[in-house]
Amino acid sequence: MSQLLTLEVPDNARPVRMRTERGVFAALDVAPHGHVPAWATALLVPGFMGSKEDFLPLLPLLSGKGVRVLAIDGRGQYETGSASPEPSYSRDDLARDLISIAGHIGVGPVHLVGHSYGGILARAAVLATEGDPALWASVTFMNFGPAGVSSWQRERLRLLLSVIDSMELADLWPFVKNKEASVPRDVELFLEQRWLRGSREQLSAAAEQMLNEVDRTPRLSRLPLPKSVVSGTPDVTWAPEGVEQMARDLGAGFVRIEGGGHSPNVHRPAETASALVEFWLSCQRQRPSDQWEPTIATKS
Repeated sequence: MSQLLTLEVPDNARPVRMRTERGVFAALDVAPHGHVPAWATALLVPGFMGSKEDFLPLLPLLSGKGVRVLAIDGRGQYETGSASPEPSYSRDDLARDLISIAGHIGVGPVHLVGHSYGGILARAAVLATEGDPALWASVTFMNFGPAGVSSWQRERLRLLLSVIDSMELADLWPFVKNKEASVPRDVELFLEQRWLRGSREQLSAAAEQMLNEVDRTPRLSRLPLPKSVVSGTPDVTWAPEGVEQMARDLGAGFVRIEGGGHSPNVHRPAETASALVEFWLSCQRQRPSDQWEPTIATKS
């Protein structure tokens, strides 16, 4: 489950409704501070049970470095809802949503970032377009592994799937909420409302995809698109050794963020933003991306 500790929205964040050929998507559009022109644009895709708010701690840090950021609610999530009549929540259809959104932004290629389940969709979008450099400047996978989730997470997802069609979402909330995290009361209420506004069909489809996703690393590795992997630790959603091996096999940059947990964007936003900006700058400088060099960002 995506985590959240604050609802503080930067002053330069603008809620928008993006009307695309695939439907209408809710997003936060964050321009760089002041009148500095953006040198890069990033599209942030949330994970399972997540939303654009998962990236709130990153937004001022990235925009402060001259990056325009769009954090979205995917189809079936929070304020986006179904997005269009007769929605489909298949992996490939949700990937087509990302492709449409990237084209709608209209500023040239974007740096795509997929967190957790969002990594499945980001990878599918890149593969569906063969890494089209007109759409994608790079792709980053944050706390996402090469195939299905760990055995521990598989048990939780199977349990959810066994009851989601027979129980009300409100009745399920006490069982799915994060009981270990200490969060402010306003955040706790927001997380509950976000869960209640989510799509039951999207949750079921996402759970099935996280259980059954296959390793598509070999095909992705052949694309010349710059790639990076950010891994907060400790995390039990994907096996850490598998995440690191995926980075090697992709020839991707790799950053391990100690203390970041499953959501380094929340628990270690400064280190996460630094890793992203450094990678994006390397793309600007056209550094070769075929050398895997692990980096460890320790907590301050």
